[in-house]
Amino acid sequence: QVQLVESGGGLVQAGGSLRLSCVASGRTFSRSAMGWFRQAPGKEREFVSAISWFGGSTYTADSVKGRFTISRDNAKSTVYLQMNSLKPEDTAVYYCAAGPRLSPQRDEYADWGQGTQVIVSS
Repeated sequence: QVQLVESGGGLVQAGGSLRLSCVASGRTFSRSAMGWFRQAPGKEREFVSAISWFGGSTYTADSVKGRFTISRDNAKSTVYLQMNSLKPEDTAVYYCAAGPRLSPQRDEYADWGQGTQVIVSS
């Protein structure tokens, strides 16, 4: 099992940037694929980006491709989401999750953080 704590959310103007961090504890972090998901009010939780356990493979949703970049530092047990050129429609609670394999499917991830709020003003 992996315990996850997100940080880095906040209020930013459209066009701005934020970097989210997710610190993990637990023995299996370095062998876990990590994903970022988001949930806007009244909407389903949706996939944003994911990275393989060794960091060599990533997969990113079309809606954020070219603006968001996922990375990880296994020595620090941390996964990051760099978000550039933010838009009001990126406003959501962002969650990180750990699972056995890189996937855009929520059901593939067993461990979830509590989320961090991102608000993008127009």
